[in-house]
Amino acid sequence: MFGSGLVAHTVFYHHQHFNLCRPPGDFFILGIHNERPGAGGNIATEAVVRSSPDGYTFLLVNSANTINATLYDKLNFDFVRDIAPISGLATFSFVMEVNPSLPTKTLPEFIIFAKANPGKINMASAGSGSTHHVAGELFKMMAGVEMVHVPYRGSSPALTDLLAGQVQVMFDATPSSLPHIRAGKLRPLAVTTATRLEVLPDVPTLGDFVPGYEASSWLGFGAPKNTPAAVVDRLNKEINLAISDSAIKARLVDLGGLVLPPSSPAEFGKFLARDTEKWARVIRTANIKPD
Repeated sequence: MFGSGLVAHTVFYHHQHFNLCRPPGDFFILGIHNERPGAGGNIATEAVVRSSPDGYTFLLVNSANTINATLYDKLNFDFVRDIAPISGLATFSFVMEVNPSLPTKTLPEFIIFAKANPGKINMASAGSGSTHHVAGELFKMMAGVEMVHVPYRGSSPALTDLLAGQVQVMFDATPSSLPHIRAGKLRPLAVTTATRLEVLPDVPTLGDFVPGYEASSWLGFGAPKNTPAAVVDRLNKEINLAISDSAIKARLVDLGGLVLPPSSPAEFGKFLARDTEKWARVIRTANIKPD
């Protein structure tokens, strides 16, 4: 996921009131497991699940966690059950974009073209079960179109082939595609969030044409189950204070994201459960398997 560590650094070290790393009295020191390599983040998540709930270890959770809950059949943990929700941080839109050689300049034109040419459009992704992939599969389901999924080992090679015209469409992270869009090398058809982006103000949302569609990657914080409520509530309060800072909001916009609305731990837990259920339906319907 784009810039997750950078987003966490922005929140923790660029907000003047965020002092959890230098705790008063006998409060805790913050430790974060963030994108530890292996199995789509499952290794990092399991490490936190198995950690002592002592207020010293936290997980930078993201949309891969709610996808992996269904994508992988034999996990040694249940994400929603075993991770205590703390707070959301930010959400990041994908942009649905095509190679300019494709004769479609708008999303409605693309849908008409795809329905007239079933199975002839290749859709690139960063890998089977990636956020890019499931965003595309959700579009296929809701728009009623048939496209061929072409998984790559990461978004960079996928984007390279999209630019070369080897594949025709991709749901990519906005920051990595923005320079190519501005250079006219890629044509944006829609953004996947519910609202338009400041960095692409003239690009409509996908939901404008496919009602109810919304897909994004997001970041938040969790902790081992049974972490003391006082610790969870304190960190929730500090995170909500941090993401209300105008400088942090501006920095996240620069990174291609938006802050999530402040939420309580319980509200963030409901968000995680809804997201897990949403992607479970997509994964089962499309019969998606991990690489």
